[in-house]
Amino acid sequence: MSMQRCVAYIGKTIRQNTRAASALASESFAKSEPSAPLVSTAIPGPKSRDLFQELNAIQQCGSVQFFVDYDKSFGNYVVDVDGNVLLDIYTQISSIPLGYNHPALLEILDDPSNVRTFINRPALGVYPGEAWPNKLKDTLLAVAPAGHTQVTTMACGSCSNENAFKSIFFWYRDKQRGENVTPSTKELESCMINQFPGCPPFTILSFKGGFHGRTLGVLSTTHSKPIHKLDVPSFDWPIASFPKYKYPLDEFLRENEEEDRRCLAEVEESIVKYNKNDKPVAGIIVEPIQAEGGDNHASPEFFRNLQRIAKKYGSALLIDEVQTGGGPTGKMWCHEHFNLDYPADLVTFSKKMQTGGFYNLPEFR
Repeated sequence: MSMQRCVAYIGKTIRQNTRAASALASESFAKSEPSAPLVSTAIPGPKSRDLFQELNAIQQCGSVQFFVDYDKSFGNYVVDVDGNVLLDIYTQISSIPLGYNHPALLEILDDPSNVRTFINRPALGVYPGEAWPNKLKDTLLAVAPAGHTQVTTMACGSCSNENAFKSIFFWYRDKQRGENVTPSTKELESCMINQFPGCPPFTILSFKGGFHGRTLGVLSTTHSKPIHKLDVPSFDWPIASFPKYKYPLDEFLRENEEEDRRCLAEVEESIVKYNKNDKPVAGIIVEPIQAEGGDNHASPEFFRNLQRIAKKYGSALLIDEVQTGGGPTGKMWCHEHFNLDYPADLVTFSKKMQTGGFYNLPEFR
């Protein structure tokens, strides 16, 4: 057997054995799950109610539903402190990628080097560890959206979008200033008192029904529920309608195409209006599927035309994959279903990715 054929045979055997081992592990994992839900008390049960009173004395906890026994929860089933076994379709706000206490994930934390990373809390922007570049290459960059070779890590979805906004603003200002132009003394001084020109009036366009986080900046682009926004100051940034389709789709093709055109016209009109009023639209943020806002979908044609509008007006397109990223739509990244003309300028992620961050094209460094 030639060396080339030998290497090919070995590779084929490894792949077959890996798939077989993976199938066995999945089968074993599934067999370890509870066979069905089991509810033996009211929900919340007495232990949860006692713990609620204890926690409520310390912090506002009106959103708490019940307390969880994370040692007993397994696979697709969550177990509360009263012993109730529930099929979990909430998955910690769409953040559990492989079920509770997956052995492969627990094994990662048995690695002493990973434990040291957690307890030493490295300031990765200043003192990254020796293995950090390779870890990024082997993990986040190994599954990066097509065309992306840059990634910045963050702690959560909100801060991923917040810092992606900042990257957009830096990029937009650099375009206005010109390359390698040092900020003026006036810019440096005025930014310290929140004034122009150091703090330019750039804006981010978002969509009705969208959810991009609850921290102060991204809250101006969140429009899913009043409870998220009430009593909190917000930026005057443009908002456009997200398509609301009629179903079944194949029976309402004409109406839904018109809905796309209506919403895209709003986008373009908003950009023109805000640019004219000296509030330039530096970027557009959109979810591939509006999740928190009600499971709202738009067509691939909508997203392709949205990207073309962003290109036309020199705005960045930020695709928020915090909810949809990590494979739940059949592709690693939901926007890969859209066949965009170009890679998205920025793609944010968190939740099922078990960390936060964003991918960006090189010009957004």
